[in-house]
Amino acid sequence: MQEPVLFDRDGKIAILTLNRPKKLNAIDYATADALLARLDAIEIDPALHAVILTGAGQRAFSSGGDIPQFSESVRAGAFQAVRDFVRRGQTLTARIEAFPKPVIAAVNGLAYGGGCEITEAAHLAVASARAMFAKPEIKLGMPPTFGGTQRLPRLAGRKRALELLLTGDSFDAYRALELGLVNRVVGHADLMAASLELAHKIIRHSPLAVASVIAATTRGINLPIGEGLLVESEQFAKMVPTRDLRAALDAWITRAAPAGGAAS
Repeated sequence: MQEPVLFDRDGKIAILTLNRPKKLNAIDYATADALLARLDAIEIDPALHAVILTGAGQRAFSSGGDIPQFSESVRAGAFQAVRDFVRRGQTLTARIEAFPKPVIAAVNGLAYGGGCEITEAAHLAVASARAMFAKPEIKLGMPPTFGGTQRLPRLAGRKRALELLLTGDSFDAYRALELGLVNRVVGHADLMAASLELAHKIIRHSPLAVASVIAATTRGINLPIGEGLLVESEQFAKMVPTRDLRAALDAWITRAAPAGGAAS
């Protein structure tokens, strides 16, 4: 039985691959659970400082939730459908969004439904020029359930998000770039190299500082500015007693390059 999520590494960078290419990497319950377990293991591994998430095969990052499996839960009633599908999907995207190490989605093909929602939740995203996105849940007679009604408006704005949510129309990687869903678009052959390059630019900095930036941004974006500033102050205060901050300040003062990444 094949692993639903593959693990590889490039130095300090974990590479996770959704591994159901014959199903366009549709996210069934086993895949969601396996991805959560992989993230749990990466979080506590001090040798890993970033995550790249991509899809197996040449066609899809992820086509979204596994509809036949989801349909069985729907037939069992609202309680089971929410418990098995909605809560699982929202737990997954919330975990990605709040993960203390940077998560980069390397979108190599179709990113529909839940695949689009994972991209929305990831801290950063690089898309192949072949990538296509869609919010097709409306065509199934339902809203998105992995957080798409909440994160896409925050990224793209209410009206632009509602157009995509209400029509279900697909859009290409360059439109995703315009909407703020991805950070850059590259040639298909360059996708992994570009994603690794971005990860390396981040992990040269203190892991503690990176985690504090992620925490302040993720928590603060949904708060009034005054409360968000308190979160920012709180994250700074946590850095004050660390060797990471002291070493970087001393290095700047002496005009030397920071040694970087010392554990506190």
